Amino acid sequence: MKKGTLKQILLITDGCSNRGEDPAAVAALANQQGITVNVIGILEDDQSEQPEGLQEVEDVALSGGGVSQLVYKQALSQTVQMVTKQAMTQTLQGFVNKELKQILGSNESLEDLEPEKRGEIMEVVEDMGETSDLEVLVLLDTSASMHDKLPTVKEALIDLSISLNARIGRNRFCIFSFPGKRKDIQKVFDWSPELDAVTTIFPKLTSGGITPTGPAIREAMYQFGKKNLLRRFRDEDEPGMEEAGY
Repeated sequence: MKKGTLKQILLITDGCSNRGEDPAAVAALANQQGITVNVIGILEDDQSEQPEGLQEVEDVALSGGGVSQLVYKQALSQTVQMVTKQAMTQTLQGFVNKELKQILGSNESLEDLEPEKRGEIMEVVEDMGETSDLEVLVLLDTSASMHDKLPTVKEALIDLSISLNARIGRNRFCIFSFPGKRKDIQKVFDWSPELDAVTTIFPKLTSGGITPTGPAIREAMYQFGKKNLLRRFRDEDEPGMEEAGY
């Protein structure tokens, strides 16, 4: 199996979209392009029930082939790490299942194999999770209700960067916020192997306005293509590396 790049959009929000196209439909489009869409919905500390609007969290992740999680602010850091890693495993398992169907026939999947064989394949999946390159575009809701949650989000993203540094594969992160000042999304932090520098950027973030989640996911999806195009222009590709959104 060829080494490739796992591509994820990590959407962090505390409510539902209120402008633009259906975010679940756009997430499905991103998934078709090899980009997994994961969603974390942040609950208020005094919320005992799931708000109706956060059903969208589950719908978007399901359409985007990713993982969703509702979480209280204090548990955000652990959740961001868990969702990112769980989505990597889920994506790789899906890729392995496709390979198995080609080899064994359309009716066979990972679950159909005898336990010993399944265990061997899961070891391969774990190894691929450690060695594959990972690109995570963090899509951050900065509508008015997110104002008090932004410091916690900053700490969670730094922790994510640190936790993934132990991997053998290369990590690259970037952060976009929505709504932007003039566009649906705004670049906060350009592609980088570490997120430590976000400490200087987050205090400058302003919150307010509407929540155009669908258009924001669409714009986020385009950023992967722009990055690869720029890389080709700069001739930074490593020999023998192949981009493969599984």
